[in-house]
Parts: sequence; structure tokens; C-alpha cells
Amino acid sequence: MSKWLRAYGDREGDGMVQLSFTLAILPGDRAREAAKRFAEAHGLKDPLITAMEQVSQQHTYFVAYGHSAHAVDVDAIDVAEISAEPLSREEVEARGKALGRKIVVVGACTGSDAHTVGIDAILNYKGFGGEKGLESYKCFDAHNLGAQVENTELAERAKALGADAILVSQVITQRNCHKENAAAFVELLRKEGWRDKVVLLLGGPRIDNKLALELGYEVGFGPGTKPTMVAAYLVQEVTRRAKGEKVDPRR
Repeated sequence: MSKWLRAYGDREGDGMVQLSFTLAILPGDRAREAAKRFAEAHGLKDPLITAMEQVSQQHTYFVAYGHSAHAVDVDAIDVAEISAEPLSREEVEARGKALGRKIVVVGACTGSDAHTVGIDAILNYKGFGGEKGLESYKCFDAHNLGAQVENTELAERAKALGADAILVSQVITQRNCHKENAAAFVELLRKEGWRDKVVLLLGGPRIDNKLALELGYEVGFGPGTKPTMVAAYLVQEVTRRAKGEKVDPRR
């Protein structure tokens, strides 16, 4: 049986949604009507313009609130979900301790990409979203190589450190360079003959688990990922491999 979901506003299934956008027009009655018609063109019924704020000499930012007739069938959705259960920090540490050694993790923002926010948030002690990064865990030996690291350099450092896992961060996406560079790293490890000996994780604002799998990685983490999510996945995956359990064939 299909399970249809509609947006929740004031009550379950009422279909109320917010739509935000910027138009090249200055605030005023004409601008408000333009925003209303713009929202209607996107399927909102009886939209109310709840915000109208000038953001430049020529542009105004709007927020519209209205009724959407659309719904999604959840049972018809097939996605490549991350195969790891949520774990608390304490549970991660306990499972890591059971391995009898630290899990070596090496990460970098590769290629010409100079953005370190993502890789820093996951690996560095300061972490992200109120959670400390992998450096703060007793069960991890985390190495952050920073930004603009070439694929060959990352591979060499990871191999020298005996990495259990490698985290590749890709932020710049022009002309799909994030896909090309990420795929090239996987191919490099394959040519060197040790791809299957390491867990590969891919992260970034345009990354999801489906794309990561397509590019040859074990898992993909997108926007909003917190250190605990990565830590939980790693300790479970490394434990599985230590026990000789088979890897998901989709990988």
C-alpha cells in the first residue's frame, strides 16, 4: 500500500509550505504582487508574502507561505541508505575499544579545492554543531591533511600511515570537477592495488550516498553531517571488516 506524504504547516497533511526567492525588483506593492504571482506559478495556492526585504540596490528577498497540492509516495522511493545504525559517542568509544587498536583515519580536501570547513568539522577537535571531531575520540587516530591536496599525495600519506579509512572532501563543483576528482582518486587506488584495503568516504555540499556509491566509495555524507555520524559509520564498518564480513555488493 502506498504511503503518501504532504507538507505539514498548521496541521498534519494541510500542504502548507514556505518558498523563498530573490527577484530583481525593489520593495513595494508592485513587488509584492510580482512575488505572489511568482509563487503561484510554482504551484502555491493563495500564497501570502510574509517577508519582503531589499538585499541590494536592485534586488528584494521574499518569503511566500501557501498551500501546495503535491504529495510524495514514500513507499515508491528507493534510495541507497547508509548501512550503519546511529550510535552515541560512548557507544562509538566502546566498540572502538573492542577492536583492540585505534582506527586510523586520513582526510583531505583534494585537487584545487581550498575549502577546509567540511573536513575540519569532521576531523578536528573543535568539530561541528556542538559535537567534537574525530580527533577527540580515544578510538581514532585522525590525520587532517588540509586543502589543495593532490590525489597522489593523499594516497601516499594514507598508505604510509596505514589508514583504515580515507575521507575525501569536495566543495567546488563547477563543471562537475568534484565528481571527476573523486572518481580519479578511487581509480588511483585501484591501479596501486590497495583499493579494497581501505574504507573510502566522500563528503561535500553536493554529495549524497547514491553519488558516492556511483563514484566507487563506500559511503557519502552531505550537508549537515556531524562527527558522530561519521564516527558511528567508521567504527561499524571497520569492525565488520575485522570480522571478515562481506561488503555490500552495491559498493
